[in-house]
Amino acid sequence: MTKPVVISCGEPAGIGPEITVAAWAALKGEIPLLWLGDPRHLPAGTAYHAATDPQDIHPGKLTVLARDFGSLAVAGKPNPAHAQGVIDAIADGVALVQSGAARALCTAPIHKAALIDGAAFSYPGHTEYLAALAGTDRVVMMLACAALRVVPTTIHIPLARVPEALTASLLTDTLLITHAALRRDFGIAKPRIAVAGLNPHAGEGGKMGQEEIEMITPVLDALRAQGMDISGPLSADTMFHAGARKHYDVAVCMYHDQALIPIKTLDFSGGVNVTLGLPFIRTSPDHGTAFDIAGQGIADATSMIAAIRMAAQMADAREG
Repeated sequence: MTKPVVISCGEPAGIGPEITVAAWAALKGEIPLLWLGDPRHLPAGTAYHAATDPQDIHPGKLTVLARDFGSLAVAGKPNPAHAQGVIDAIADGVALVQSGAARALCTAPIHKAALIDGAAFSYPGHTEYLAALAGTDRVVMMLACAALRVVPTTIHIPLARVPEALTASLLTDTLLITHAALRRDFGIAKPRIAVAGLNPHAGEGGKMGQEEIEMITPVLDALRAQGMDISGPLSADTMFHAGARKHYDVAVCMYHDQALIPIKTLDFSGGVNVTLGLPFIRTSPDHGTAFDIAGQGIADATSMIAAIRMAAQMADAREG
């Protein structure tokens, strides 16, 4: 039997449990799934199979490796007492993938404030914690949908700090990690990478900024000399229309919104967050805990379904 994709429960008071059940219902004949969490946090009436062996996947019920979080969850109201259980589910999911018991990890959304309050969580988010578990110094965030893949070089920092954070070393590592992941995890033998400039019109020859001339272009030239297919720096306002997207496999951008606005405009519900540069596969739905609609049975599972499918496809690429 094909090994499962393991799903860490995420914040129990958010929409993670209900979109997991919806995703399982959509994918049960396609991809075996294994959920890590407290089964009391699943939607009422969920038929689940309590397993002790990660290979004991039930064909007709959601298979659960049960964890005791100590108490029930209240939809929309995160409980810091659940924080350590949420963190441990992530770590256990990583361990299952690293041991070979599971093919990939898909993480349901977490609520950082609850993790800090309940377990003094010291990482900015999922990505940094996963990198620490993997012993990896630098990873890359990719957002992907059927129409577009984007990578922001700098991520969750104020816009005013982007120019100082955007170094030649960071941009080089981002491009190398992205190139390697497209080959290994997406089966693209010769990735085509489009790189945005930082400034309007990619600096317009220095009239609107010097970063393209002084740092970005030299980095791109050095990687082109190594045989990488890179275009840019390009004006970001002309990179994302349908005709432009035909000419590249991924767009590497300089900051968060430059990358995320186009993909969320093209496919708000179906985007997937992928962490590149890890020794294992990790995907996640591209949304948060949605406390305002949790427990109402109206959460859209499209992104979770897409994240699980992409995890399985990436595993196929690595294994093939």
